[in-house]
Amino acid sequence: MTSISKNNINALIQFLGMGSAFLAFLFVVNNFIIFNFGAPGLLNTLYLSELSGVTIPKGGFSNYALTLGFFQTAAVLAVIGYSAYRAFGIRNLRKDAMALDWISAYIIRTAFWAVLIVGLTDAVLSFLRVEGFHKFLFGENAGAAIALPSARGLYIHVPLMVVSALIALRDKSVSLVWLALLVVVAEFLIVIARFIYGYEQTFMGDLVRFWYAALFLFASAYTLKEDGHVRVDVFYAGLQRKTKSTLNIVGIIFFGLPLCWLILARGMWGKSSLINSPMLNFETSMSGFGMYVKYLMAAFLIVFALSMIFQFTAYLLNSMADIEEKITDDASEEEVNA
Repeated sequence: MTSISKNNINALIQFLGMGSAFLAFLFVVNNFIIFNFGAPGLLNTLYLSELSGVTIPKGGFSNYALTLGFFQTAAVLAVIGYSAYRAFGIRNLRKDAMALDWISAYIIRTAFWAVLIVGLTDAVLSFLRVEGFHKFLFGENAGAAIALPSARGLYIHVPLMVVSALIALRDKSVSLVWLALLVVVAEFLIVIARFIYGYEQTFMGDLVRFWYAALFLFASAYTLKEDGHVRVDVFYAGLQRKTKSTLNIVGIIFFGLPLCWLILARGMWGKSSLINSPMLNFETSMSGFGMYVKYLMAAFLIVFALSMIFQFTAYLLNSMADIEEKITDDASEEEVNA
Protein backbone atom coordinates (compact mmCIF):
# COMPACT_ATOMS: atom_id res chain seq x y z
CA MET A 1 0.00 0.00 0.00
CA THR A 2 1.51 3.35 -1.05
CA SER A 3 2.03 6.24 1.36
CA ILE A 4 -0.59 8.27 -0.53
CA SER A 5 -3.29 5.64 -0.05
CA LYS A 6 -2.32 5.25 3.64
CA ASN A 7 -2.62 9.00 4.13
CA ASN A 8 -6.02 8.98 2.43
CA ILE A 9 -7.26 6.17 4.65
CA ASN A 10 -5.96 7.91 7.78
CA ALA A 11 -7.56 11.17 6.69
CA LEU A 12 -10.85 9.35 6.06
CA ILE A 13 -10.74 7.82 9.55
CA GLN A 14 -10.05 11.25 11.05
CA PHE A 15 -12.92 12.73 9.03
CA LEU A 16 -15.32 10.02 10.20
CA GLY A 17 -14.26 10.46 13.83
CA MET A 18 -14.45 14.26 13.92
CA GLY A 19 -17.60 14.31 11.83
CA SER A 20 -19.23 11.83 14.19
CA ALA A 21 -18.37 13.94 17.24
CA PHE A 22 -19.56 17.28 15.86
CA LEU A 23 -22.66 15.78 14.25
CA ALA A 24 -23.58 14.17 17.57
CA PHE A 25 -23.46 17.56 19.26
CA LEU A 26 -25.49 19.07 16.42
CA PHE A 27 -27.98 16.20 16.65
CA VAL A 28 -28.68 17.08 20.30
CA VAL A 29 -29.00 20.82 19.55
CA ASN A 30 -31.29 20.19 16.58
CA ASN A 31 -33.38 17.81 18.68
CA PHE A 32 -33.95 20.62 21.19
CA ILE A 33 -34.90 23.05 18.41
CA ILE A 34 -37.25 20.58 16.74
CA PHE A 35 -39.32 19.68 19.79
CA ASN A 36 -39.29 23.09 21.48
CA PHE A 37 -39.58 25.47 18.52
CA GLY A 38 -41.33 23.31 15.94
CA ALA A 39 -38.45 23.17 13.47
CA PRO A 40 -38.71 20.46 10.77
CA GLY A 41 -35.16 19.16 11.14
CA LEU A 42 -32.76 18.03 8.44
CA LEU A 43 -34.74 15.05 7.13
CA ASN A 44 -38.04 16.91 6.78
CA THR A 45 -36.22 19.78 5.08
CA LEU A 46 -34.84 17.28 2.57
CA TYR A 47 -38.33 15.74 2.11
CA LEU A 48 -37.43 12.53 3.95
CA SER A 49 -40.24 12.81 6.48
CA GLU A 50 -40.80 9.05 6.74
CA LEU A 51 -37.37 8.74 8.38
CA SER A 52 -37.46 11.82 10.59
CA GLY A 53 -39.53 10.74 13.59
CA VAL A 54 -41.14 14.20 13.55
CA THR A 55 -44.89 14.61 13.07
CA ILE A 56 -45.70 17.08 10.29
CA PRO A 57 -48.42 19.62 11.24
CA LYS A 58 -51.71 19.31 9.33
CA GLY A 59 -51.18 22.62 7.60
CA GLY A 60 -47.53 21.95 6.97
CA PHE A 61 -44.60 23.78 8.52
CA SER A 62 -44.77 27.55 8.86
CA ASN A 63 -42.30 29.85 7.12
CA TYR A 64 -40.58 30.40 10.47
CA ALA A 65 -40.17 26.64 10.94
CA LEU A 66 -38.88 26.20 7.39
CA THR A 67 -36.32 28.96 8.01
CA LEU A 68 -35.11 27.09 11.08
CA GLY A 69 -34.94 23.95 8.97
CA PHE A 70 -32.76 25.76 6.44
CA PHE A 71 -30.31 26.80 9.18
CA GLN A 72 -30.34 23.27 10.59
CA THR A 73 -29.41 21.85 7.19
CA ALA A 74 -26.74 24.51 6.67
CA ALA A 75 -25.25 23.71 10.09
CA VAL A 76 -24.99 20.01 9.22
CA LEU A 77 -23.28 20.79 5.91
CA ALA A 78 -20.92 23.23 7.67
CA VAL A 79 -19.94 20.60 10.23
CA ILE A 80 -19.27 18.03 7.50
CA GLY A 81 -17.23 20.57 5.55
CA TYR A 82 -15.21 21.62 8.60
CA SER A 83 -14.46 18.00 9.51
CA ALA A 84 -13.30 17.33 5.94
CA TYR A 85 -11.10 20.45 6.03
CA ARG A 86 -9.44 19.38 9.28
CA ALA A 87 -8.95 15.81 8.06
CA PHE A 88 -7.90 16.27 4.43
CA GLY A 89 -6.48 19.78 4.64
CA ILE A 90 -4.71 20.69 7.88
CA ARG A 91 -4.27 17.20 9.41
CA ASN A 92 -2.96 18.12 12.86
CA LEU A 93 -3.95 15.05 14.85
CA ARG A 94 -2.53 16.09 18.23
CA LYS A 95 -4.03 19.57 18.11
CA ASP A 96 -7.45 18.27 17.09
CA ALA A 97 -7.28 15.63 19.82
CA MET A 98 -6.52 18.31 22.41
CA ALA A 99 -9.48 20.40 21.21
CA LEU A 100 -11.86 17.43 21.40
CA ASP A 101 -10.48 16.52 24.80
CA TRP A 102 -11.20 20.07 26.02
CA ILE A 103 -14.79 19.90 24.74
CA SER A 104 -15.37 16.59 26.53
CA ALA A 105 -13.90 17.99 29.75
CA TYR A 106 -16.05 21.13 29.46
CA ILE A 107 -19.22 19.06 29.03
CA ILE A 108 -18.35 17.13 32.20
CA ARG A 109 -17.48 20.30 34.16
CA THR A 110 -20.78 21.91 33.17
CA ALA A 111 -22.70 18.78 34.10
CA PHE A 112 -20.86 18.56 37.44
CA TRP A 113 -21.75 22.09 38.47
CA ALA A 114 -25.31 21.65 37.19
CA VAL A 115 -26.04 18.53 39.25
CA LEU A 116 -24.39 20.09 42.29
CA ILE A 117 -26.25 23.43 42.18
CA VAL A 118 -29.56 22.10 40.84
CA GLY A 119 -29.49 19.17 43.26
CA LEU A 120 -28.95 21.31 46.35
CA THR A 121 -31.47 23.95 45.23
CA ASP A 122 -34.18 21.44 44.37
CA ALA A 123 -33.62 19.56 47.64
CA VAL A 124 -34.11 22.80 49.59
CA LEU A 125 -37.27 23.66 47.63
CA SER A 126 -38.63 20.15 48.17
CA PHE A 127 -37.96 20.45 51.90
CA LEU A 128 -39.79 23.80 52.05
CA ARG A 129 -42.74 22.31 50.18
CA VAL A 130 -42.90 19.21 52.37
CA GLU A 131 -42.90 21.30 55.53
CA GLY A 132 -45.36 23.85 54.11
CA PHE A 133 -42.98 26.81 54.19
CA HIS A 134 -42.92 27.53 50.45
CA LYS A 135 -46.05 29.71 50.25
CA PHE A 136 -45.08 31.59 53.40
CA LEU A 137 -41.63 32.44 52.01
CA PHE A 138 -42.43 33.01 48.34
CA GLY A 139 -46.08 34.06 48.39
CA GLU A 140 -49.21 32.25 47.28
CA ASN A 141 -48.61 32.32 43.50
CA ALA A 142 -44.86 31.67 43.51
CA GLY A 143 -45.28 29.03 46.19
CA ALA A 144 -47.89 27.23 44.10
CA ALA A 145 -45.63 27.47 41.02
CA ILE A 146 -42.81 25.72 42.87
CA ALA A 147 -45.04 22.66 43.12
CA LEU A 148 -45.34 22.50 39.31
CA PRO A 149 -42.59 20.46 37.61
CA SER A 150 -42.63 22.58 34.44
CA ALA A 151 -42.35 25.87 36.36
CA ARG A 152 -39.53 24.60 38.55
CA GLY A 153 -37.72 23.21 35.52
CA LEU A 154 -38.03 26.30 33.30
CA TYR A 155 -37.58 29.07 35.86
CA ILE A 156 -35.19 27.47 38.34
CA HIS A 157 -33.34 24.52 36.82
CA VAL A 158 -32.62 26.02 33.38
CA PRO A 159 -31.15 29.32 34.70
CA LEU A 160 -29.02 27.36 37.16
CA MET A 161 -27.71 25.20 34.32
CA VAL A 162 -26.76 28.32 32.37
CA VAL A 163 -24.88 29.57 35.44
CA SER A 164 -23.17 26.18 35.67
CA ALA A 165 -21.98 26.46 32.06
CA LEU A 166 -20.48 29.88 32.82
CA ILE A 167 -18.76 28.59 35.96
CA ALA A 168 -17.32 25.67 33.97
CA LEU A 169 -15.68 28.12 31.55
CA ARG A 170 -13.64 29.65 34.36
CA ASP A 171 -13.11 26.75 36.73
CA LYS A 172 -11.01 24.00 35.14
CA SER A 173 -10.08 22.18 38.34
CA VAL A 174 -13.26 20.17 38.92
CA SER A 175 -12.76 16.63 40.18
CA LEU A 176 -15.56 14.10 40.26
CA VAL A 177 -14.06 12.85 43.52
CA TRP A 178 -15.96 15.72 45.17
CA LEU A 179 -19.21 14.35 43.81
CA ALA A 180 -18.37 10.95 45.28
CA LEU A 181 -17.72 12.65 48.63
CA LEU A 182 -21.04 14.47 48.44
CA VAL A 183 -22.86 11.18 47.86
CA VAL A 184 -21.26 9.74 51.00
CA VAL A 185 -22.04 12.87 53.05
CA ALA A 186 -25.66 12.97 51.85
CA GLU A 187 -26.16 9.30 52.70
CA PHE A 188 -24.56 9.84 56.11
CA LEU A 189 -26.91 12.75 56.86
CA ILE A 190 -29.90 10.58 55.88
CA VAL A 191 -28.81 7.95 58.40
CA ILE A 192 -28.37 10.58 61.13
CA ALA A 193 -31.76 12.16 60.38
CA ARG A 194 -33.56 8.80 60.28
CA PHE A 195 -32.13 7.00 63.30
CA ILE A 196 -31.42 9.92 65.64
CA TYR A 197 -34.12 12.46 64.81
CA GLY A 198 -36.68 10.11 63.24
CA TYR A 199 -36.97 12.35 60.16
CA GLU A 200 -37.11 10.95 56.64
CA GLN A 201 -38.53 12.34 53.41
CA THR A 202 -38.51 11.15 49.79
CA PHE A 203 -36.40 14.04 48.52
CA MET A 204 -33.48 12.96 50.72
CA GLY A 205 -33.09 9.66 48.90
CA ASP A 206 -33.75 11.36 45.56
CA LEU A 207 -30.74 13.63 46.07
CA VAL A 208 -28.44 10.65 46.68
CA ARG A 209 -29.73 8.83 43.59
CA PHE A 210 -29.43 12.03 41.53
CA TRP A 211 -25.78 12.54 42.46
CA TYR A 212 -24.88 8.85 42.27
CA ALA A 213 -26.29 8.51 38.75
CA ALA A 214 -24.33 11.59 37.71
CA LEU A 215 -21.13 10.24 39.25
CA PHE A 216 -21.47 6.91 37.46
CA LEU A 217 -22.19 8.36 34.01
CA PHE A 218 -20.08 11.54 34.04
CA ALA A 219 -16.89 9.83 35.18
CA SER A 220 -16.74 7.51 32.15
CA ALA A 221 -15.15 10.03 29.76
CA TYR A 222 -12.58 11.12 32.36
CA THR A 223 -11.71 7.48 33.07
CA LEU A 224 -11.25 6.86 29.34
CA LYS A 225 -8.90 9.85 29.12
CA GLU A 226 -6.79 8.45 31.96
CA ASP A 227 -6.93 4.95 30.41
CA GLY A 228 -8.52 3.66 33.61
CA HIS A 229 -11.35 1.51 32.25
CA VAL A 230 -11.21 -2.21 32.95
CA ARG A 231 -9.74 -4.18 30.05
CA VAL A 232 -8.49 -7.73 29.52
CA ASP A 233 -4.76 -7.17 29.92
CA VAL A 234 -3.65 -10.76 29.37
CA PHE A 235 -2.75 -9.98 25.75
CA TYR A 236 -3.01 -6.18 25.51
CA ALA A 237 -0.36 -5.32 28.11
CA GLY A 238 2.41 -7.16 26.26
CA LEU A 239 1.72 -5.67 22.82
CA GLN A 240 3.79 -3.01 21.10
CA ARG A 241 2.46 0.55 21.19
CA LYS A 242 1.66 0.51 17.46
CA THR A 243 -0.40 -2.66 17.87
CA LYS A 244 -2.18 -1.21 20.89
CA SER A 245 -3.01 1.93 18.91
CA THR A 246 -4.35 -0.15 16.03
CA LEU A 247 -6.59 -2.13 18.36
CA ASN A 248 -7.80 1.11 19.97
CA ILE A 249 -8.71 2.52 16.56
CA VAL A 250 -10.63 -0.61 15.57
CA GLY A 251 -12.44 -0.74 18.92
CA ILE A 252 -13.46 2.92 18.80
CA ILE A 253 -14.70 2.81 15.20
CA PHE A 254 -16.66 -0.44 15.45
CA PHE A 255 -17.77 -0.42 19.10
CA GLY A 256 -17.25 2.87 20.97
CA LEU A 257 -18.71 5.43 18.57
CA PRO A 258 -21.63 3.21 17.39
CA LEU A 259 -22.63 2.54 21.01
CA CYS A 260 -22.79 6.27 21.81
CA TRP A 261 -24.74 6.98 18.65
CA LEU A 262 -27.14 4.15 19.49
CA ILE A 263 -27.87 5.79 22.85
CA LEU A 264 -28.55 9.16 21.22
CA ALA A 265 -30.59 7.82 18.31
CA ARG A 266 -32.62 5.34 20.36
CA GLY A 267 -33.23 7.84 23.13
CA MET A 268 -33.97 10.97 21.08
CA TRP A 269 -35.55 9.79 17.81
CA GLY A 270 -39.09 11.05 18.20
CA LYS A 271 -41.09 12.95 20.78
CA SER A 272 -42.04 9.84 22.77
CA SER A 273 -38.57 8.30 22.84
CA LEU A 274 -36.81 7.19 26.02
CA ILE A 275 -34.93 10.44 26.64
CA ASN A 276 -37.13 13.02 24.91
CA SER A 277 -40.36 11.99 26.59
CA PRO A 278 -39.35 12.58 30.24
CA MET A 279 -37.41 15.74 29.33
CA LEU A 280 -40.21 17.37 27.35
CA ASN A 281 -42.77 16.54 30.06
CA PHE A 282 -40.52 17.46 33.03
CA GLU A 283 -41.20 13.99 34.39
CA THR A 284 -41.01 13.53 38.16
CA SER A 285 -41.05 10.54 40.50
CA MET A 286 -44.32 8.95 41.56
CA SER A 287 -44.07 10.59 44.97
CA GLY A 288 -45.35 14.15 44.82
CA PHE A 289 -43.01 15.26 47.60
CA GLY A 290 -39.73 14.14 46.07
CA MET A 291 -37.28 16.15 44.01
CA TYR A 292 -38.30 17.28 40.52
CA VAL A 293 -35.16 16.07 38.78
CA LYS A 294 -36.14 12.73 37.23
CA TYR A 295 -36.24 14.30 33.75
CA LEU A 296 -32.66 15.51 34.26
CA MET A 297 -31.55 11.97 35.05
CA ALA A 298 -32.76 11.01 31.57
CA ALA A 299 -30.57 13.84 30.23
CA PHE A 300 -27.57 12.23 31.97
CA LEU A 301 -27.53 9.74 29.10
CA ILE A 302 -27.02 12.63 26.67
CA VAL A 303 -24.10 13.93 28.72
CA PHE A 304 -22.63 10.42 28.86
CA ALA A 305 -22.97 9.80 25.12
CA LEU A 306 -21.67 13.23 24.05
CA SER A 307 -18.70 13.30 26.42
CA MET A 308 -17.76 9.76 25.45
CA ILE A 309 -18.03 10.49 21.70
CA PHE A 310 -15.67 13.46 22.00
CA GLN A 311 -13.30 11.54 24.25
CA PHE A 312 -13.39 8.47 22.00
CA THR A 313 -12.55 10.67 19.02
CA ALA A 314 -9.68 12.35 20.88
CA TYR A 315 -8.39 8.88 21.81
CA LEU A 316 -8.78 7.83 18.17
CA LEU A 317 -6.73 10.77 16.87
CA ASN A 318 -4.00 10.26 19.47
CA SER A 319 -3.77 6.58 18.53
CA MET A 320 -3.46 7.52 14.86
CA ALA A 321 -0.77 10.05 15.72
CA ASP A 322 1.16 7.39 17.68
CA ILE A 323 1.22 5.19 14.58
CA GLU A 324 2.13 7.98 12.15
CA GLU A 325 4.82 9.44 14.41
CA LYS A 326 6.14 5.96 15.31
CA ILE A 327 5.93 6.64 19.04
CA THR A 328 7.73 3.88 20.95
CA ASP A 329 6.69 2.17 24.18
CA ASP A 330 9.31 3.99 26.25
CA ALA A 331 8.40 7.48 25.02
CA SER A 332 7.55 9.94 27.80
CA GLU A 333 4.35 12.00 27.94
CA GLU A 334 6.36 15.13 27.09
CA GLU A 335 7.83 13.48 24.00
CA VAL A 336 4.39 12.37 22.83
CA ASN A 337 2.89 15.85 23.26
CA ALA A 338 5.87 17.43 21.53
